[in-house]
Amino acid sequence: MSPEKVVLDEDDMRRTLVRIAHEIVEKHGEPGTLAVVGIHRRGAVLANRLHRLLTDLLDSEVPRGELDIAFYRDDVATRDGSAPVVHASKIDFALEGRTVVIVDDVLFTGRTVRAAIEALFDYGRPARVQLAVLADRGHRELPIRPDYVGKNLPTARNERVNVSVEELDGSDRVTISSDLEDQR
Repeated sequence: MSPEKVVLDEDDMRRTLVRIAHEIVEKHGEPGTLAVVGIHRRGAVLANRLHRLLTDLLDSEVPRGELDIAFYRDDVATRDGSAPVVHASKIDFALEGRTVVIVDDVLFTGRTVRAAIEALFDYGRPARVQLAVLADRGHRELPIRPDYVGKNLPTARNERVNVSVEELDGSDRVTISSDLEDQR
């Protein structure tokens, strides 16, 4: 495995999330109809951060939720054949009439986002669904395009984009490494 290359450090991640929050407000400035839903695990952490930023920018509470998509994946088994780790989904607000911004850390094939949209629709039918990602690495297998992108990272298929967040990993950073075995 080659050494990791840091592409976003803590300050870069903070600035990127602030920029995404501003873009969301510019595109959809109606606080009463906006909601943020993060995909477990790191997408949920990033959604919590965006939620705080949006609430401050809009001077209004923005509903926030979390989605576990483990059972919506078309590749539900892990590489070693074990069952996937399941987290609780939490959406305790009505989706109808809202623009829901789904938040994830890395957009790759599009399969995670497809699964998230399916999971979201089990809770209701939002007026609009948008996608915000910290990093878009390309290599799409499904016709999915983010509305808000922190950083485009053109990568080779054998490279891995690693997102670390303070809440789960002890530090904030995004790195690229060559490690086909850990590819998600």
